[in-house]
Amino acid sequence: MTDRRVFLKTVVGGAAGLSLSGLVPPVAFARDKSTPITTTSLSDNLTLISGAGSNVVALTGPERVLLVDGGEAERTGDLLRVVNKLSGKRPIHTVFNTHWHWDHTGSNERLSKAGAKIIAHEYTKLWLGADFYVDWQDRQYKPRPAAALPTQTFYKNGELMFGDEKVEYGHLFQAHTDGDIYVFFRNQNVLVAGDVVSVGSYPVLDYSTGGWLGGIVEATKRLAGITDDSTKIIPGKGPVQTRADLLAEAEMLATMKDRLIGLMKKGIGTDDLLGNPPTKEFDAKWGDPSLFLTNAFRGLWGHVRELGGIV
Repeated sequence: MTDRRVFLKTVVGGAAGLSLSGLVPPVAFARDKSTPITTTSLSDNLTLISGAGSNVVALTGPERVLLVDGGEAERTGDLLRVVNKLSGKRPIHTVFNTHWHWDHTGSNERLSKAGAKIIAHEYTKLWLGADFYVDWQDRQYKPRPAAALPTQTFYKNGELMFGDEKVEYGHLFQAHTDGDIYVFFRNQNVLVAGDVVSVGSYPVLDYSTGGWLGGIVEATKRLAGITDDSTKIIPGKGPVQTRADLLAEAEMLATMKDRLIGLMKKGIGTDDLLGNPPTKEFDAKWGDPSLFLTNAFRGLWGHVRELGGIV
């Protein structure tokens, strides 16, 4: 936890001088609870479930089910009805959390109490058990119940066999948060990337819990390195993506990293940045850049010493 505390103190201290007047309204990790839940077949036994708050991927084995993410707590009942229909009421044995955000981990408590093993990065478990404030959302998060915490954690990577399926998973370091992971179904060439891959909007850089622009640049490069042109990539929300989509995001993020660092070195502040956004060629694809730019700038301030030439 020492490195985490040092990082967070640096973020708060470095960002203290930044103006927040251009910050967009707080964003909640939640969707309309009336959103219908839909399914998309990825293979004979792998299904994308959408509409539960986040994308959920279900692997149906001979006797059990594995999930990647679990959506919002309020949609758990709806999600379970879909999973039961898909699997013939096989029990859910294993659940991966791709990161701590509640729209991905909301079903943890109910699934754990039903006997599921929950696997996540150690930092995800720490955030779920913590009492902390996320300033860009203006929201205080309280510790989740003990039953909602991951029951198995890791730091770097791992793999497991689920029936005949080899499931690989690995840490993406400080990207969207500091506990992001991917889950790769190698035999089926399906990669679940969580919110590191964003569709229709700029990625959220949750600097309050360790995410930052430089980290997500490296994360997208890493994901590109384990995929090929046939890989089906599942984002945190939205439809199935291709490697070409992933590479487009990686290129945008790398361009914005270089551009924002250059502006910081010139003394540009947040108000100036939002008044003349340096994202114009990307906005048609990614939408309103306000939250992305504000969070990216504040996250960069947490890494000024390693970036060099700024302070």
